[in-house]
Amino acid sequence: MRYNVLAPRKAAGAGENCCALAVMAKAPRPGKVKTRLSPPLTPEQASALNICFIRDTTENIQQITQTSNSAGLVAYTPVGDEAAFDGLLPSGFQLLPQRGRGFGERLLYVCEDLFAAGFSAVCLIDSDSPTMPQHALLQAVERLSRAGDRMVLGGSDDGGYYLLGMKRLHHRLFEQIDWSTERVFNQTLERAKEISLQAELLPTWYDVDDAATLERLRQELADPEAAGYDARHTRLFLQSLRLNMVSQSRAC
Repeated sequence: MRYNVLAPRKAAGAGENCCALAVMAKAPRPGKVKTRLSPPLTPEQASALNICFIRDTTENIQQITQTSNSAGLVAYTPVGDEAAFDGLLPSGFQLLPQRGRGFGERLLYVCEDLFAAGFSAVCLIDSDSPTMPQHALLQAVERLSRAGDRMVLGGSDDGGYYLLGMKRLHHRLFEQIDWSTERVFNQTLERAKEISLQAELLPTWYDVDDAATLERLRQELADPEAAGYDARHTRLFLQSLRLNMVSQSRAC
């Protein structure tokens, strides 16, 4: 399956009062994604895990779009590698090529392009939190549907954020941010305060980007009482990896 690719800075006829739920993602190629997970994983395993993350995150979002006025998209990089997503996303998802040099610029321009496409609100969502609670996504859409300008922010416990949502484009939210550090969440709140933008917080969650958080994810998915989304693609992949490790150990 291939997906419609939105043209940057072009109107696209988005539905009235529709919130864009946009996953920020790299094309899942070995050696290009989840590199901090190699080791313990091989580059091929890390890429396969990243595919599972994308599948689970977008399926989670698709369920939200069925009960709210929202639409699922993937904002991808590098430009020209959209074929890497063929067949990975739910029906109805669209693709948007990222533009800009640094990470902050890419986030800003994704918002700019989605507002230009006609969406009334935009949520930027990371692709590293496959068990992100569904109720957090629902809260984001609901709060952005209320009257008045505001920002919604879902913090990660490493000091970053897994979701940033807004009703208008605010350049200041992406300026003077120390990206990829533990200061991102607090600095984003500081920028909102500087421009007197109301900030509403979502539940804190976590990103999976190293061996420790990978083990945390494995334990969460093995617990039927866990509070997060049941990321079934990721769960099955991690189970298969564990079975292979056990088999190899016994063979030795």
